[in-house]
Amino acid sequence: MPDETTPLPSRWPLAPSATTDWLLELCGDGVTGFMPPAMPDSVWVLHAMYEHEQGPAEMSYHEYRRARLADRSVQPDEVLGIDLGRAIATGGGVGRAEHPGRGWRRLRWAELARRTGDPIAPEGALPSHRCFPSAKKNGSWPLGIVPPTEGSVDRETWNRLITILTENSPAGPDAPCLAYYNPLMLVPADFDNLHVQVGRLADAVTLYDNPVADFSPSNLWPQDGSWILCTDYDLWATKVSGPAALIEALLDDPEIEAVRLPWAP
Repeated sequence: MPDETTPLPSRWPLAPSATTDWLLELCGDGVTGFMPPAMPDSVWVLHAMYEHEQGPAEMSYHEYRRARLADRSVQPDEVLGIDLGRAIATGGGVGRAEHPGRGWRRLRWAELARRTGDPIAPEGALPSHRCFPSAKKNGSWPLGIVPPTEGSVDRETWNRLITILTENSPAGPDAPCLAYYNPLMLVPADFDNLHVQVGRLADAVTLYDNPVADFSPSNLWPQDGSWILCTDYDLWATKVSGPAALIEALLDDPEIEAVRLPWAP
């Protein structure tokens, strides 16, 4: 049995791409992640955001960027002659994320919703960069808030998710699982082959530092198909579908922030 010193490729070797055939039938295209229906229940696990202990600053990320460009402390970014500095610096990002460190605290989506009057997600929409327009200035977050990243669970939420999934899986830590990475997150991108890895649920925490991508997996599921999670490349939340007991465990957990979206069951 592999231990924590075993390299990740040995614990999570590649699996045949055919292992995703049932997801293709269930969900359709998986270019940004296979989004499952309720099986029979589902919940959205919100990716973490953080706020500085001194609170949100008056200056936005975009204003800060423009000030640094003006005093020449940074140089403008250009692609094909286009000045990217003219684009809105929103403050958001993509890929892996974790607690920013000393001086920062977890900012719950529910707290920010109460503060701003914005819903956690606009009706009919999914959690994404379009959330919380009232918290931003011209589309840019205040410097004192680190918004969630797109396409990846944050490290702390991922670790807690694996613990809860383990506690609610019949085979426990030894449950054989599969992890799928969509082609957009692979380095380099690969649209010709579906990238799937197989391993034990107990070792799923190590997938967070998988060298094939700077993201948590797009999908993770046990071989028996009793549950599945999906982190879509464009979203700020991860959908977990499975039995009612698992969904209730996620909703009741004090560390996880999870919500039901009636329009996205």
